[in-house]
Amino acid sequence: MIDREQVRKVALLGRLQLSPAEEEQFTTQLGSILEYFEQLSELDVSKVKPTTRAIDVSNITRADELRPYPDREAILDCSPDRDGEFFKVPQILSTDE
Repeated sequence: MIDREQVRKVALLGRLQLSPAEEEQFTTQLGSILEYFEQLSELDVSKVKPTTRAIDVSNITRADELRPYPDREAILDCSPDRDGEFFKVPQILSTDE
């Protein structure tokens, strides 16, 4: 189902350097995983609603509220470099064309 050449290609795409023993190991392991997925594809899931989780989970985070920080000077004092009321950061884009 999957051969060593395909494992080498996936390793190259993932920037992984595999030894010949690891290539053989992953060929066997990935082959087993793909065989299992083939078994799963034989199941009739036409009456199963699509889900992202096995259990119902809702987002319980608070809503964002825009509020000014009470001690702006304390934050600016922690900055390694500042220009008045602003953080000063290194330039990352070149102005040269």
